[in-house]
Amino acid sequence: MAKAARAAQAWRVYRQVSQPGSPGLAARLRTVPRMVGAVTRGQYPGMTKGKLAMLGLGVVYILSPIDIVPDFLALVGVADDFGVFLWLMASLLGESGRYLDWERRNIQGSVFPS
Repeated sequence: MAKAARAAQAWRVYRQVSQPGSPGLAARLRTVPRMVGAVTRGQYPGMTKGKLAMLGLGVVYILSPIDIVPDFLALVGVADDFGVFLWLMASLLGESGRYLDWERRNIQGSVFPS
């Protein structure tokens, strides 16, 4: 995904998070473990295990000392990590917001799984 597209995606998610009535940043982040569990158990149809695996690879890439573009190449090496970070955060926050909506529609009146 191009840098401009990642930035645009991050901006869209920021606008979603900041809308009145929309789940906030903290609520979305607290939802991520429940969402991951629901996807791995096959309970949440809104996200595939393949997309979950891609998000996991994004986390591994950010944490890994091995990069496609080495960090010692000044700004270019750090920019690829930042691009992956933007994509990862935008994807996680967007997906967790959709999961919260799905959870509210489908599990009303019951206790949410921990």
